[in-house]
Amino acid sequence: MLGHLRFPVEASRGRRYPEPGHAYRNAFQRDRDRIIHTRAFRRLENKTQVFAPGISDHFRNRLTHTIEVSQIARTVANVLGLNEDLTESLALVHDVGHPPFAHAGEEALDRQMRRFGERFDHNLQALRIVESLEQRYPRFAGLNLTFEVREGIVKHSREIAPGELPELDEYLPGLRPPLEAQLIDLADEVAYNAADLDDAYEAGLLTPDRIADAVPVYADLLDTIETQFPGATERERFQESVRQLIDDQVSGFIQGTVDAVNAAGVKDFEAARHYPSRLARFSPEVRSTSLQLKRFLLTNVYSSDALEQDRRQSIAKLDRMFEYLLEHPEGVCGPEPRDVCNFIAGMTDRYFLRLYDTLFAS
Repeated sequence: MLGHLRFPVEASRGRRYPEPGHAYRNAFQRDRDRIIHTRAFRRLENKTQVFAPGISDHFRNRLTHTIEVSQIARTVANVLGLNEDLTESLALVHDVGHPPFAHAGEEALDRQMRRFGERFDHNLQALRIVESLEQRYPRFAGLNLTFEVREGIVKHSREIAPGELPELDEYLPGLRPPLEAQLIDLADEVAYNAADLDDAYEAGLLTPDRIADAVPVYADLLDTIETQFPGATERERFQESVRQLIDDQVSGFIQGTVDAVNAAGVKDFEAARHYPSRLARFSPEVRSTSLQLKRFLLTNVYSSDALEQDRRQSIAKLDRMFEYLLEHPEGVCGPEPRDVCNFIAGMTDRYFLRLYDTLFAS
């Protein structure tokens, strides 16, 4: 469909430290493999996505979410004729900068760093990880990923204006990233909308009928499923509804992107970079449904009493840990606020709680 916008690996701007090519893996495939073998990637298994694992062993964590995003992004890239290797690398790395305790952890770290005139952003943290914090190779710091993957890390979900962040000036501020990078944010949205419905159902926070009352497209899907499978259990009908919802969202993602590209008339991947807006987008119908799902989840799940209590407790513990490590960094991390921030951001939920109990046992 959109093969003319595929980013060719041979057009890559290369790595910060030049390396000889590999015998049978291209540059983006090597990036993918380097990401998978990092400690930061493995730690995602014990970082909360939305629900802490106390209620059920079946909730998503950051790692399973990342796998789901990768699957959706690769599917879309394949159908559109884009570069699957670049897309997969970006999907796998997109969340490695997340701290423990989901978005509550990010908010707490950002608030702490603002006190020192700095910020915490999980995308910029991911860039720090692949540029310097991961130490795996004797020839260079970080992973020495290709320019396009590093660019996609910081630009997959937002634009960067010229001069906005001087440390990112090398990543072509003012231009869009390749279309492959533009897929990631929407694939993420499809994945977390469906997954959070699924996990919230598992947690007993919602029912299919409550979703149907708020999301007309879901109501239509559920009605059809109940007609098709009258003998199925509620759980089976719910699982089928989530599966069909993902299919509907991905189909609208593909069609919306094709329509946007056709309307823009862009002829190649460089033209996509210079187009004034992003070309990866949902169809109008799917965009409306996605917004309805997000509003429903915010009201009924993310703001629920159960999650809000966990959120407050996590923030209080993180704040206490941050202050303690600023005053007592010896033998644990460096003395600067960014050192403390990097150390905490790299923790899993489990390691954080274990260290917290050790430090504040009394």
